[in-house]
Amino acid sequence: MKKRYLLSLLSFSVACACQVQAASYPEPIGPSQSDFGGIGLMQVPTARMAKEGEFSLNYRYNDQYRFYSTSLQLFPWLETTIRYTDVRTRKYSPYEDFSGNQTYKDKAFDLKLRLWEEGFWLPEVSVGKRDIGGTGLFDSEYVVGTKAWGPFDFTLGVGWGYIGNSGNVTNPFCKASEKYCYRSEGNRSAGSISLGDSFKGPMAVFGGIEYQTPWQPLRLKMEYEGNDYQGDFAGKLEQRSKVNVGAIYRITDWADVNVSYERGNTFMAGFTLRTNFNELTQPHLDTPKKAYDPQPQGRFLDSTVTASQLTDLKYNAGFEAPHIQLKGDTLYASGEQTKYRDNQEAVERANVILANHLPSGVKTIELTQQRHHMPQVTTKTDVASLQRQLEGYPLGREETLQQQRINPVAPERTEQGYFIDGRRFDYSLSPVLNQSFGGPESFYMYQIGVSAGANLWVTDHLLLDGSLFFNVANNYNKFNYTQSGGNSPLPRVRTQIRQYVENDVYVNNLQANYMHYLGGDFYGQVYGGYLETMYGGAGGELLYRPLDSSWAVGLDANYVKQRDWDNMMKFTDYHAKVGNLTVYWQPTFMDQVLVKASVGQYLAEDKGVTLDVSKQFDSGIRAGVYATKTNVSSEDYGEGDFTKGFYVSVPMDLFSIRPTRSRANINWTPLTRDGGQQLGRKYELYDMTTDRDRNFH
Repeated sequence: MKKRYLLSLLSFSVACACQVQAASYPEPIGPSQSDFGGIGLMQVPTARMAKEGEFSLNYRYNDQYRFYSTSLQLFPWLETTIRYTDVRTRKYSPYEDFSGNQTYKDKAFDLKLRLWEEGFWLPEVSVGKRDIGGTGLFDSEYVVGTKAWGPFDFTLGVGWGYIGNSGNVTNPFCKASEKYCYRSEGNRSAGSISLGDSFKGPMAVFGGIEYQTPWQPLRLKMEYEGNDYQGDFAGKLEQRSKVNVGAIYRITDWADVNVSYERGNTFMAGFTLRTNFNELTQPHLDTPKKAYDPQPQGRFLDSTVTASQLTDLKYNAGFEAPHIQLKGDTLYASGEQTKYRDNQEAVERANVILANHLPSGVKTIELTQQRHHMPQVTTKTDVASLQRQLEGYPLGREETLQQQRINPVAPERTEQGYFIDGRRFDYSLSPVLNQSFGGPESFYMYQIGVSAGANLWVTDHLLLDGSLFFNVANNYNKFNYTQSGGNSPLPRVRTQIRQYVENDVYVNNLQANYMHYLGGDFYGQVYGGYLETMYGGAGGELLYRPLDSSWAVGLDANYVKQRDWDNMMKFTDYHAKVGNLTVYWQPTFMDQVLVKASVGQYLAEDKGVTLDVSKQFDSGIRAGVYATKTNVSSEDYGEGDFTKGFYVSVPMDLFSIRPTRSRANINWTPLTRDGGQQLGRKYELYDMTTDRDRNFH
């Protein structure tokens, strides 16, 4: 777009804004995304943070670059950004038979940390780093402050690296030590992480203003940047002006469009799509909770009345295969909760159903929730206290319900028990999309297929499970990787993916699992068969998970063989011993955060540690990041240096009109190599015992 057209567009926007006397939106727009992703102006960041839980998808383009980024506000004080940059002036590699005509793609990960919030006098101040993980094309550090004054938001900061290339001020750290005077030249290997150059080299001042016009959807931006574009990977770029101007228009509460004029000669445009993981909700068509209408039974259970209660437990409270049993002055009920993510919702519904037809003399209700026929937790409720709550407390005489969660109680079965038998056989048919981004052969590789699964409970503890995968379409024929890091000693435990996906139909998994609650706080399982697409074998797992505790410990050990991609019912000669000792911790000072640390041996029989940190938001969406570092050197590992990735777990009741506990997982791994690769076990005890966590939902 020519310069005069862009300036005319910006002038027209300002003119329209000045004519509007009242805001058309009830609330201010809030901070907006920069060209690189993350809250900022255009090329430079601000100290502002988005609302906790905000997730955005961003796209920006000009003649040299296309920026694709996602930004997630994990905490009020921590912003995370993942970015892919398409360098339009360069090829991915000089070897056309390897990467074809694909332009160069750069992966990067950014963090911004708020040091303190804005006060009456003090500005909001943040510190951040771009390109923590990646080739370092835009490697930068910065300290920035932002202060609001009426409709204006003023920003002033200092940056090093890409942001500070012009060196318009002296780096004070250089005076303390000469090593801070220079920054390494050249790019890091893809996927590597290096902090050695932080706050080194030239430093520059940057700043800007963001103006909220009287027309609420429109904001205007102006910035002074510290980069001089003389060492850009896209080539030495002409910079006629260090002042950039732009406008952002909010189409709706979930979408922005923006235009800007940068470097005095370059047009930039793009859009942002956003949502908030804390605020996502979905209305459900659900049966109302039973009203409290006490009609007591006699001393013993009446078969007709109890049958009605069992039906209500299954369809109203979501307990599959419910069981009711009377023993002494305690009424026992149990079942597998399949409907409500909120445990308390299920317990409250079940207690009303049971309290409506209590046998005489019952003083306690003990309700046990199960998962995969393994009891998880028993909720013990005092009947008199429950009845007072259901009847309604007199004004000023409210009390706390006498209820506690205890380790599962499994009474001996007596003649005073009734149940609805659960389904022993189940099947499913579901679409599957496997994908990877940013590879040298193709930016986007995919596999589309259909999975047909079935499982059979032979006993209450023995499960037979399997699935067939039907390959519909994929482009993994472009995957040209043949060796880990050139002359790596690592066996090819994961990089044979192209050979596997060439099969049109194959058994994805076929295994037997024996699962059992061992009593106290212990759970265990043993399993064997075709455990995943690439491996079969046998193994076992033991989990110690104290009820309502913030920590747990698990141990798994496996012997596996690699499946033959030419005949996936057979195996190759490669075999490995794989296992991990894993500690799970939910820090009390960080809400809904789970830290998983594993130490053990991986598929290439390399030894190391995996760290997985995730946060669950109010909607139930969980976002996490993981990294594995083993005794494999960076040279032997190859591009990427070590295994790492990101994932998002989404509860399906956000998209369903009916309550459900099922979830969908979206994983993103920048590069697949052979070091630090874990066995893909379908059933893990920690995931199967989440009801032991009071805060799980």
